[in-house]
Amino acid sequence: MDNETANRAVPLRERGTVRHAAQVYGRSAQGLPLEVYGPRSGPVEVLVMAAMHGDESDTTVVLSEALRAVRQEDLVNPVILSVNPDGALRGTRGSARGVDLNRNWPTSNWSSQPLLYRGHGREEQEIELGTGSAPGSEPETQHLLDLVTTLQPRTIISLHAPLGCVEDPGGGTLAAWIADAVNLPAVRDVGYETPGSFGTWSLEQGIEIITWELPAEPLPAIMASHAPVLFRILRGDYPPDTR
Repeated sequence: MDNETANRAVPLRERGTVRHAAQVYGRSAQGLPLEVYGPRSGPVEVLVMAAMHGDESDTTVVLSEALRAVRQEDLVNPVILSVNPDGALRGTRGSARGVDLNRNWPTSNWSSQPLLYRGHGREEQEIELGTGSAPGSEPETQHLLDLVTTLQPRTIISLHAPLGCVEDPGGGTLAAWIADAVNLPAVRDVGYETPGSFGTWSLEQGIEIITWELPAEPLPAIMASHAPVLFRILRGDYPPDTR
């Protein structure tokens, strides 16, 4: 952080734990709490969330770094550190039930067909995950859908990895500002179909959705460049023309 930003942040020695109060908005398939920090009701400007895929734990670490730096009275936008805590604990992309939660949403293009993905460091798409027994079948999906309905966010930022881009199908100004701030390309799509995805569902609800893909870089470098921008977003400290 630069000196001006650091002056508005929690002192470094006090960032060892998340001091913001968590609200449990549901339970995972294995009974773990699904937690959100910040405002309890909407409408809110931005909902920021991480780790819909459990093997993308760097998204949780970077978002936590930003959250722990925000003073309690300055947190204006809600935060979910892990959408998929069962998968995060197991180190798996999908949930404990083997479902890719980013393909379980009740969209017009949801598919019951299993999907194949590469996994980290692999060349071929050979690992199979399910999409759920029906659209919105998973508890993590159901509870997040209810939370979005309660919070009524204008924009949702979903952190993923490791494609290294900022995707916004609408080409909005907030996504462009983020992309410029973290030196990543702003794109309209990631180049492949995503049936039943959270992004598709958000668009069908009329919610601006930004998929912020962290780059494949060492974690310290990602934290240094991305956490300060997330810090500003959680405080609502971004240019007026991006709202």
